[in-house]
Amino acid sequence: MTHRPAPHGSRSNACPNRRRFLAGLGGLLLVAGLGLSPGSLEARMDRARLRDSMQRLYGSSGLAILEEWFTLLDRLLGADIGRQLRDVNDFFNRRVRWVEDSQSWGVEDHWATPLEAMGKREGDCEDYSIAKYVTLKELGVPGSRLRMIYVRARIGRSQIVQAHMVLGYYETPAAVPLVLDNLVPSITPASQRTDLIPVFSFNSSGLWAGGSTQSRADPVARLSRWRSVIERMQQQGFG
Repeated sequence: MTHRPAPHGSRSNACPNRRRFLAGLGGLLLVAGLGLSPGSLEARMDRARLRDSMQRLYGSSGLAILEEWFTLLDRLLGADIGRQLRDVNDFFNRRVRWVEDSQSWGVEDHWATPLEAMGKREGDCEDYSIAKYVTLKELGVPGSRLRMIYVRARIGRSQIVQAHMVLGYYETPAAVPLVLDNLVPSITPASQRTDLIPVFSFNSSGLWAGGSTQSRADPVARLSRWRSVIERMQQQGFG
């Protein structure tokens, strides 16, 4: 299956600057961390604090998309999982423009919080995946059914392979996940995404190598960028 262009962006919209990060992982030899609680994202968000944070950081434009996000949450609360996955995927793919971190943040690799991605209205593959993950958890989807998946993505019909991140929804721990991607608008089973080779996956409570069903480590302690996202989210009002 080849990539179809996402609604925004003129290049592959994968994450070309991640080779150094993936190479640094080895198998799962990740950076040592500070040991925050894996349950750091379980608390409900504080809408008033999120509004204050968005106003301070991004002004009225940021507040407008934040209110759209609140409306999405209210509309999808209690909806069937298929509709939740589809509408959350579409919301961020259509409203967030794909931009490299070097252009958006002035650094090679930055993982943005959902508030930052919405406030800037731009981001890269990790930012889409994190925003969708947090949104679905806020809608009540169990975190155990969601994982952010680092993959090697083959671009188009070429042999070029780039590091990329998608969000996976697992009906059961051993199920083939459905893939939410900023590259391909439709949500499809991972078995149909032959252009993606999984490297590792993680959520708030586990970290898995490849297609393993057994967690290998505490992701908050081992993934410094994920830890940083959680810390900033707490400051912004996500819990």
